Amino acid sequence: MTNSAYRWVIVAAGGLLGCVAIGGMFSLPVFLQPMARDTGWSVTGISSAMTVGFLAMAFTSMAWGTLSDRLGPLPVVLTGSVVLAASLALASQAPSLLVFQFVFGVMVGAATAAIFAPMMACVTGWFDTHRSLAVSLVSAGMGMAPLTMSPLAAWLVSYHDWRSSMLIVAAVVAAIMIPASLLVRRPPALEGGQSSAAVGSGEPEMSLPQALRSPQFIILLATNFFCCATHSGPIIHTVSYAITCGIPMIAAVTIYSVEGLAGMGGRIAFGLLGDRFGAKRVLVLGLLAQAFGALGYVFVRELAAFYAVAALFGFIYAGTMPLYSVLARENFPLRMMGTVIGGTAMAGSLGMATGPLAGGLIYDTFASYTWLYVGSWAVGLGAFLIALTFRPFAMPRTAPAPA
Repeated sequence: MTNSAYRWVIVAAGGLLGCVAIGGMFSLPVFLQPMARDTGWSVTGISSAMTVGFLAMAFTSMAWGTLSDRLGPLPVVLTGSVVLAASLALASQAPSLLVFQFVFGVMVGAATAAIFAPMMACVTGWFDTHRSLAVSLVSAGMGMAPLTMSPLAAWLVSYHDWRSSMLIVAAVVAAIMIPASLLVRRPPALEGGQSSAAVGSGEPEMSLPQALRSPQFIILLATNFFCCATHSGPIIHTVSYAITCGIPMIAAVTIYSVEGLAGMGGRIAFGLLGDRFGAKRVLVLGLLAQAFGALGYVFVRELAAFYAVAALFGFIYAGTMPLYSVLARENFPLRMMGTVIGGTAMAGSLGMATGPLAGGLIYDTFASYTWLYVGSWAVGLGAFLIALTFRPFAMPRTAPAPA
């Protein structure tokens, strides 16, 4: 059943949902300056809605994942799609900064979280073979957001005011995500309910509380937190660092484009490698490479060197991210996959929230970004060492078939 051709429809739907959801949330940086000019709200106040959004994603990921385990992914992603579109529409009409911070930060962030963990859990359940590739393709769809939704938002705001533009983005989100969410189906092994996922199928025997207390789950959370903390600072602050090196702003911004394009290839390549050599082995080596990729920024000053490091760093950090979902599926029962992946997403969102603050504090203290990248290298080594301690669960032996 998991070899059904429909499993690729699930992958396509997951990639599309993720792309539009992430793109809707990350349209805010495009609207930042027009909003500040039109409303008089501070840039710091407006941009803080993104920080609130990361925190909202962190603290709702496990709840959405648990709901998808109980109800199936379709009602969860459909609800998230409706709430996301409605929240963007409400945010476009916010009368004050405080209202905007709540609606965009809390509601948009929480609605975006309703897509990631349920869809990743759903896709892992549909695949017995090519699982790493499938999850990586969904992740690649999410990675398309800066190349699709952000240019759309920029084009809209160049012809309309920010409120009209954000309202149009809300309409686009609704028009794409609501129909796409209707394509989502529960994995075949769970179609008859949770009990239909037989323990005898080779999954470890455990309850949800046992899973959440297990060393394997805790190690996954810690690894993902340190992994995301490693690349968060470099992602957020590299453009500013390049500008301090004398690179013009327009050219510095293109460093992000190089990083994003390389990340698309990294997701696919790491997915193929994960299928061939095992998710844990590829993840561990990827974490080690990510640490030294972050450190590479310390030694660059020219634009060409920035491009080279950004391509390598983007390829590696984007490639490692889907492997957490694969590793979770290989070690935990399918019936609780939403909760487990939601937990790793929570840890990752908290790790991402550390970069903007840490980088700002380091630069304000030392008037240099050097220690940001050195610190990212040290944190990345920590992620690598933590991942090394991961030990798979002992799987139950399948009883031999009666003669």
